[in-house]
Amino acid sequence: MNDVTQDLSFLALISNAHLIVQLIMALLLGVSLVSWTYIFKKLFDVRAARRQTIDFEKTFWAGGNLHALHQNASSNRASSGALARIFEAGMGEFIKGKQALAASRESLDMGAVLDGARRAMRAAFQREMDALESHLAFLASVGSVSPYIGLLGTVWGIMNAFRGLANVQQATLSAVAPGIAEALIATAIGLFAAIPAVVAYNRFSHDIDRLAIRFESFVEEFSNILQRQSR
Repeated sequence: MNDVTQDLSFLALISNAHLIVQLIMALLLGVSLVSWTYIFKKLFDVRAARRQTIDFEKTFWAGGNLHALHQNASSNRASSGALARIFEAGMGEFIKGKQALAASRESLDMGAVLDGARRAMRAAFQREMDALESHLAFLASVGSVSPYIGLLGTVWGIMNAFRGLANVQQATLSAVAPGIAEALIATAIGLFAAIPAVVAYNRFSHDIDRLAIRFESFVEEFSNILQRQSR
C-alpha cells in the first residue's frame, strides 16, 4: 500500500510521465511563471497610474497656474503619471502654436492652435494606453490556450496508458491508474496557468478602461479650458 502511494505521488507521476507529457508540463509551467510575472508587474503599474491620476487631478482642479503646472510636468515626466503627460503634451503644443503664430505677425488662428493641442493630447493618450495595455494580450492568450495545451497532454498520456495495457494479460486499476493520473496532471497545470491569467486580464481591462474614460474626459475638459483662454 505504501508503494502504491509513493508511485502516485505528484513528483513521481511527473518524473515517470511520457516525454511528450513532460514537455507539455514544462511549457505550461514556464508560461505560468511568465504570466505571474506580468500579473504582478501590471498590478503595480495600474495602481501607480491610478494614484498618479488622482494626484494630478487634485492639483489641476485646485486652480493653479497652468504654465507652472506645465513646467512641473515637463521636468518630471517619468514620475508625473499618464494624465500629467497628456496635459504636458497638449499644453506644450498650445504654447508652441501661440508663439509660432505670434512670431509670424499674422492674425492668430486659434482654431488651428486648439486643434493642434487636441491632436497632441490624443497622440499622448494613445501612447499611454499602449503602455498600460502592454502584456494584456499575452494574459488573454494564456487564459484561452493553456487549458487546450493541458488537454493535449492529458490525451497523449491516456493514449500512452492504454497502449501499455496491450502488454498485460489482465487490465487492472493499478495498471492504468498511474498513466491516467499523470495525464490529468497536465490538465491541472493548464488550468493553474489559465485561471489566474483570465482573472487578471478581466480585472486589468476593467481598471484600464476606467482610466481611459478619465483621460478622455480630461482631454475634453482641458480643451474647453484652452478654448476659453484663447478668447
